[in-house]
Amino acid sequence: MGVIDSVLGGPGAVSALGTAAKGMAEVFVPSATRQMELSAEAQMAALRQLGEEYGHPSMGWFDRAVNGLNRLPRPLLAFGTLGLFVYAMVDPVSFAQRMVGLNAVPEPLWWLLGAVVAFYFGARETYYFRNRNVTTPFAKGPGTEPNPALDDWRGRG
Repeated sequence: MGVIDSVLGGPGAVSALGTAAKGMAEVFVPSATRQMELSAEAQMAALRQLGEEYGHPSMGWFDRAVNGLNRLPRPLLAFGTLGLFVYAMVDPVSFAQRMVGLNAVPEPLWWLLGAVVAFYFGARETYYFRNRNVTTPFAKGPGTEPNPALDDWRGRG
């Protein structure tokens, strides 16, 4: 044993050599333990994000009323459009009179209406885009990366 210790430089050198070999191996084959740690971290981040949604204190009647009003425009636009089709079938003469009235609206007012609607929905989309919680992507499991050499070997077998 004395010869091996003197050749390798003692137990510290053997430990350093093993650590270096492990580091080199992880360059070519990802560490399964590290992948599991990353997967667990991603799952915990997702759970924290879910928990944050329920961490807000209860809101008063005014906050609930405003939140309810903020959810109305899209359904009202959708159902209102469907209602116009029903109205046109039920009372075509009255519908035609209303459309003639809409035709009398000046074009700049239509542009203004379009801008208001676009800014409303655009602002909501921008708000949700900027305030989204970004979580770390889930780590891939071992062996999910493409391996052309292995695929080639399997094809020849």
